[in-house]
Parts: sequence; structure tokens; C-alpha cells
Amino acid sequence: MPKLEKKDLLKWFEAGAKPRSQWKIGTEHEKFVFYKESLERVGYFGKSGISDLLNKLAQENSWEKILENNNTIALKDDTGASISLEPGGQLELSGTPLENLHQTCKETGQHLKMMKKAMKDLGLSMIGLGYDPKWSRSNQKWMPKGRYEIMRNYMPKVGALGLDMMLRTCTIQVNLDYLNEKDMVQKFQISLALQSIATAIFANSPFIEGKNSGYLSSRAMVWTDTDPHRTGVPQIVFDNDFGYEKWLDYVLNVPMYFVYRDGKYIDVSGKSFLDFMDGNLEGFEGDYPTIKDWEDHITVPFPEVRLKQYLEMRGADGGPWNIICALPALWVGLLYDQQSQEDAYNLAKPFMDSKILEEGRISAAKYALEGYLGNTPMYEIAQEMLKISSEGLKRRSKTDQRGLDERQFLDPLFNIINNKQTGAEKLLEKYNKSWDQKIDNIFIEDAF
Repeated sequence: MPKLEKKDLLKWFEAGAKPRSQWKIGTEHEKFVFYKESLERVGYFGKSGISDLLNKLAQENSWEKILENNNTIALKDDTGASISLEPGGQLELSGTPLENLHQTCKETGQHLKMMKKAMKDLGLSMIGLGYDPKWSRSNQKWMPKGRYEIMRNYMPKVGALGLDMMLRTCTIQVNLDYLNEKDMVQKFQISLALQSIATAIFANSPFIEGKNSGYLSSRAMVWTDTDPHRTGVPQIVFDNDFGYEKWLDYVLNVPMYFVYRDGKYIDVSGKSFLDFMDGNLEGFEGDYPTIKDWEDHITVPFPEVRLKQYLEMRGADGGPWNIICALPALWVGLLYDQQSQEDAYNLAKPFMDSKILEEGRISAAKYALEGYLGNTPMYEIAQEMLKISSEGLKRRSKTDQRGLDERQFLDPLFNIINNKQTGAEKLLEKYNKSWDQKIDNIFIEDAF
């Protein structure tokens, strides 16, 4: 097998570039699954476990099963969509790459209907939040995936909250395309500089173990102490000479987790992919990585925005169904219209500094829209972001059967801004008033 060179990996990024006419929207969302009766999170094995749920979903909807050690660990259909399993049994839909937000929201609705049907007979339900509101880390049940076992053993060596990130968080994410290297750079810089504002708008996880955590996004807080070598805000993105090569160097210097061979995950956590490329990886001396090994490695950096062969926006809490459609709407409006992209760049430019942004991450996690990015209130930046996004969606002029364009999907975000109340603050208000500080009510009132 020919040795994998850096030039091959640069070509891999270049292959992600697409003409504007081929740009797609890929939406991912994670949900917590729980037993309706006991409210406990659902383990993999046993009656009405995650295994039963995945097998039922496959049978009822003709989705193909993905197996690991004879366990169903994911499903996929013929459109490119998949349902996968996070470490603590959170279920994620990785949606089909779609052309417009009407299709995205239709897909999301169909997924909800499919999930509710399968869950009903099993006595299960699910909820969209950024962080598990009730159960402790010790209450969680690990899913039988080799990759997660390696991460489980490694995480405590590099951060205090990595296991909580794995077991107790959920997110919504959108994946977007780029035209060429120059366009990728500008989109990356905009989205990284404004990611903490998305964290603030979508803050929806104020509870840990039934109590007010002191953070409006407990999910975002956890990410600040997970693993400093692979998370946060890479300053290189704002360098004048940033491009594919600088990003490649960043990814190559992120420590490995595993090598996948013959159906097994082999622990090489903390080791160097550069050593692997030189044939010097301990335990694999004389062996060189394949492009599949590279595609595995590109999934182990976890910055707030990540470049694969598309850009991933990674800053939002999981939330209720209308919020799932709102997250891609926000970023599509900002980045898929040329004028909006220029306006968004001008909005983001004063904040393109990793020190400001790292402080902003903590401020957004704690205070959401009441936080600050540098000396600017996040609320003010969020207002301008929504205005730019809305104008971008208007110019895209993608209408549904009723003649309504994609701006309708921003309505939940305008409600948050206009009422100056995030999802987290709404939950806290209920918790302190009608719920009498009894967290179990969240599973009744806020389940899907």
C-alpha cells in the first residue's frame, strides 16, 4: 500500500469544495432516551433497551443495521441518513444532505414520528436538552462500542469532565459546504468567531442532578474541561495564512484514540498520527495509515467548529423540535448567501481572537445572552446575527407549498431574542414556580 503523504490529505480537503449549486445542508441532532415509568436513562441490553429500539426501528422502517460484535450500534437508509448511538445511549440522527430548510424540517418531523411510533410499544420516550437534567454520571449505562471504551479510559487523564461530555450531553449540529479554500477560510472564521453566540441563543441545559447548575448551558461548560488538546478555539483559524495546510497540521497534532483493524478498535490513545504516517506508531511499526485511518482520525478533534470535507457548527445545546430546524436556518442564512456572508464577516471580525473567544465560551455557558464577547453584550451580537441570517434566507427565496420562505424557521430564535429569554431560562422559571423545584416534571412537560 502506498505511503499516505500530507499532499494526499490536502487533496482530501480540496475534494470537499463544491460549486454553489451543489451546496447541501446536513443536520444532526441528539436526544436522551428514557423509560416513561421510571424516568431512568435507557441502557443497551435488557427489556426495552436501546438494542430492542434499534432493531424495532430497522424492522419497521427498512433501515439497514450496522453491527459491532453482533450488536446493532447504528442504522442507515438509502438516502444517506443514519441513526447512531452516543456513549450513554443518546440517539443521533445524521440527516441526509438536503437542498433547503423545508426538506430539513420535513425530515426532522418524519424522524420524530418514526421514533415515537417505535418507542410507544417499548414504554420509552425522549427529550431534547443540552445536558441530562437528573441522573448522575454513575447512573449512566455505557453503550457496547469499542471506540467509546478507549475514550472512556483516556478521558480522565486529560480533563475532569470528559466522561460527562460523553454520557450526559446532547447537541444539534449543521454541516455546510464551501466553494473553495478561500471560501472555506472565511466561513470557518465567521462561524468560529460567532459560535459562542449560537451557544447563548440555544442555551437549554440549566440543570445537573436535579438542581440549578449555575450555568444556562451545562453542556457548554463541560466542554471547557474535556481535553485541551482537541477542544476549544484554535487560534490558527484566524492567522493570515490559514488554509487547508494549517488546519491539516492542527489535526495531525491532535493525539490519536484508536486504530481500527479486522473489526476491532485498538487503543493507541495519546499517540501521534504523524508517527503513524512515518511508520513509527508504537505497536504498528512498519505499518502505514490508510485514507480510512485518516477519516477516523479527523473525527477525534472536537473544536467549536470542525472542518472535514464540510464545516460542522458544534456550539448548540439539544432542544425542542422547532429549535432543531432553527439551528441550520441560522447558519444557512449567514453563510449560504454571498451578501450575508460578507455582513457576517464584518460582524465577526472584531472577535477573531482565541483569547476573547475562549472567555466568550465560558460567558455564554454561564450567562447565555446576558454574557459578553469581548466588551460587547452577546444579546446585541445575536440580534445582528439574526437580522443578517433572515435577510440571507429571504434572498435565497426557497419557498414551500404555501409560498413561505425559509425565514419561518428563525421564528423560535426571534422569540428568544424578543422575549430576552432562552430555553434554559424558561426551564428555570418553571422549575422555581410551577414545578416546585421537582425536576421530574421536565420529563413530562418537555419530552417530545
